Amino acid sequence: MTITPAQAATRELADFSGELIGPQDSAYAEARAVYNAMIDRRPALVARCADAADVTRTIGFARRHGLPLAVRGGGHHGAGLGTCDGGVVADLSPMNAVEVDAAARTVRVGGGATWGLVDAATHEHGLATPSGIISTTGVGGLALGGGLGHLTRRFGLTVDNLLAADVVLADGTQVRADADENTDLYWAIRGGGGNFGAVTAFTFRLHELATVVAGPTFWPAEQGAEVLAAYRDFIPSQPRDVNGFFMYATVPPAPPFPEELHLRKVCAVVWCHTHDDAEAAGRAMAPFLDAVPEPLLHAVAPMPHPALQSMFDGLYPPGDQWYWRADFVRDIPDEAVALHAKFGPEVPSMQSTMHLYPIDGAAHDHAASDTAFHYRDSRWASVYAGVDPDPANARLIKRWTVDYFEALHPFSAGGAYVNMMMDEGQERVRAGYRGNYARLARIKAALDPENVFRLNQNIEPDPAAGP
Repeated sequence: MTITPAQAATRELADFSGELIGPQDSAYAEARAVYNAMIDRRPALVARCADAADVTRTIGFARRHGLPLAVRGGGHHGAGLGTCDGGVVADLSPMNAVEVDAAARTVRVGGGATWGLVDAATHEHGLATPSGIISTTGVGGLALGGGLGHLTRRFGLTVDNLLAADVVLADGTQVRADADENTDLYWAIRGGGGNFGAVTAFTFRLHELATVVAGPTFWPAEQGAEVLAAYRDFIPSQPRDVNGFFMYATVPPAPPFPEELHLRKVCAVVWCHTHDDAEAAGRAMAPFLDAVPEPLLHAVAPMPHPALQSMFDGLYPPGDQWYWRADFVRDIPDEAVALHAKFGPEVPSMQSTMHLYPIDGAAHDHAASDTAFHYRDSRWASVYAGVDPDPANARLIKRWTVDYFEALHPFSAGGAYVNMMMDEGQERVRAGYRGNYARLARIKAALDPENVFRLNQNIEPDPAAGP
């Protein structure tokens, strides 16, 4: 009788502290599901790891049996790279402890935590660290790829605030990576994704931040060209306290939005002023608002930082269909503005959207070679996201996303933010790291020569990679 991987794991991993789940178990359907319902994979084993020792056991098991290994944190990845068909998923979600050291202004975070857990714990002390814009996002995936969000201009990328990480390597060794230990690994994980090991714990720098002045401003979608042209000039010239990302979207048919705006297609800026002074925030935004048409809605107000971070959670629950494309952008010439004005108002579903995230300010305090995240000379990251709950609309949202991306790609800096890429091939991965790819390939060869950690935006091991 053939023994399945799940049965073999039960026999071999008697000291496993977490939970081993196979296709025959009642918990399997839930355990294999990921955030993006367009991804439908059936792993042979889901190992819900309780601690770093479980992660080591899971990696060893996958290697002994020649099975593909995926590492899953929050499970948000657009391309579904936290799961696989017929292989092993090391699910870190039970490892979600968050420990704040308010005196040292640091937070230690388990590799399976979500940003909502981090935001809640740090907010109790009036502290925060940069993350994304949806609180259900996993810490591990976002942090390892770079980390863009509301606080980028003020405090930099998430990787700029990563002080240390506990990592399980491909051979099962547990190491610490920081500015003094395993420095090549520390450099590589700050933007290099999950290529170098399974991160079981992160330590981040914290900053004083409790209340922000934030919220969206909406204009009719047909005014997008005028608003975007003003936005591209305004944001880079502002103090670091002022952040705002530009978007095309559809107004959700729910509070707090007025009924007369429900399902209206709009362009918008989602603001975040990193002080609690509403009058100061108003003065900062005034020159921009004076330069554009009167908005349909200006819903900017003081709010707790976690409230801003979770603002989009209800709009994007798990289980929707997602298809992403992305690019880094240095400049937005008039030709690009016109193309955005064409494709943006054509969003094919209520949840589909385009975002332009600023990556200047504090993110430009680091050189391209300081971390694996290379695109320090860019000023925005663009993302085109087709989203819909109905699988019947998967082709529709994908077509809009690809068409929009292909029209704007000639105006890009060449590569994309790896956290917002689908499975797009090796050349796109190389472009995402540009001049840092060769060093990453050498570090990969030293730490993971067999490419055990390959279910990611993969950096292929190459000990002879050029400078």
